[in-house]
Amino acid sequence: MATRQVTQFGLSGGTILLSRDFVPEVPVALEFNGLAYAVMMATPSDLEDFARGFALTEGLAQSVDDIADLAVVEVEKGWIARAQLSGLGIEKLTERVRTRVAESSCGLCGIENLEAVAKPLPQVAKHTPLESAAIFRALAKLRDHQPLTKATGAAHAAAFCASDGAILHAREDVGRHNAMDKLVGALAVAGQNPAEGFILSSARCSYEIVEKAVRAGATTLVTISLPTSMAVARAEAAGLSLWCLARDDSVLKVA
Repeated sequence: MATRQVTQFGLSGGTILLSRDFVPEVPVALEFNGLAYAVMMATPSDLEDFARGFALTEGLAQSVDDIADLAVVEVEKGWIARAQLSGLGIEKLTERVRTRVAESSCGLCGIENLEAVAKPLPQVAKHTPLESAAIFRALAKLRDHQPLTKATGAAHAAAFCASDGAILHAREDVGRHNAMDKLVGALAVAGQNPAEGFILSSARCSYEIVEKAVRAGATTLVTISLPTSMAVARAEAAGLSLWCLARDDSVLKVA
């Protein structure tokens, strides 16, 4: 946790010197099979979960058993997470690295990215509709699993809840995608089937959050905010149950 002295200015013109905590944010380099795959800005906690979840939601690994020799080290300018992946040909991984490196300047790669977004997601498992009461129970306890948010008011959380609303696992990060990846990694290590409950996210529900939930094997996603139109469309196409605008006294079922 980073703490700084700040000056608070009031409407009347008065000032107060305060001490505030800030969410840590550092570069985290992800390397798979000796190849630099991505650098993410993340909170340096639960980074092993993050690396595992990232590999799973990116489709670089099909299961946690495909991820070996995971090591996380702090270096002068940030952190590095390294792992060996199996079940994925080194040629395929190399090609994906090449595409990611070139995607910001290559028109062809832009077309490839559009095709990737349009690619159908796997269908989620058939599941019993969630009772809204479970969502309200989870929301009532979510704050207890958000130490970073309590300290700073500026972190995202992703939690896995049992079908009755009990929170079983939770992870926080400065980035909403990172929090989801950390949760997915934690569930994989714990051997927890995401279909046996629901995922609760405090973040804006973009299509990426929906896709990560589906690829992780979840059947139901609940978010605090309203989803984008693409998020709803992707959820409907995959059969993912999507609830949003979750509040203490109300929630919307949109897919």
